[in-house]
Amino acid sequence: MTLSELPLQTRKRAPSKRALATKARVLDAAETVFAAKGFDGATIRDIAAHAGEPVGTIHHHGGGKERLFHQTVARRAATLSELRLTALEAAKEGGVLTVETVLTAFFKPFFDVTQDDPSWRNYARLVAHVSTDVRWADIAKECFDPTLEPFMDALTKLLPNQSRQNLAATVVFSVSAFLALLTSRDRIGAIGGTGASEAEELQDLIRFCSQGMTGPTRQRPGVT
Repeated sequence: MTLSELPLQTRKRAPSKRALATKARVLDAAETVFAAKGFDGATIRDIAAHAGEPVGTIHHHGGGKERLFHQTVARRAATLSELRLTALEAAKEGGVLTVETVLTAFFKPFFDVTQDDPSWRNYARLVAHVSTDVRWADIAKECFDPTLEPFMDALTKLLPNQSRQNLAATVVFSVSAFLALLTSRDRIGAIGGTGASEAEELQDLIRFCSQGMTGPTRQRPGVT
């Protein structure tokens, strides 16, 4: 059966350019509002006002608030994943891997896009919300965990004396520190004064996280 032979009610038209532009505007507004207020503090009315659209348009393109939050987080995840995996492959092709080069491949692509497009900092705040709230464990599992696995595998090979549990803990601590750099850098200046560039602070962070991973491991009960 050809498309022309299908009943009219089963045919689906591709979204128009106008519809795609409206949805992009809705997701941009949702990203900004969710980043500023968190999931609980944000309202559909806030998002509608920021997008300059009626509330009905937000519901049409985003569904309910939880579904809209999911869409907003998922929107940039594939791009970030591709950038990170490409960087990891380049690091592997460039020579012998180290903990620092693996961490650089994971962190620097996200850092770089925030330099090119400041709206990515709002996305970093969303990722921080997802990372710290058990309600969004399924979103993290869908959007971020598959990309993390190759990095965990690389670190496991480099640090064979680390248990995977300990390594996972240091990776989570490192991600939290990195997100803090992207979302609250002003705090560093408030405490230590200005001077270092953000790129230099990223290198400091990578060294800090690397030393945390390669330092003495925590012994588990019954293990000597």
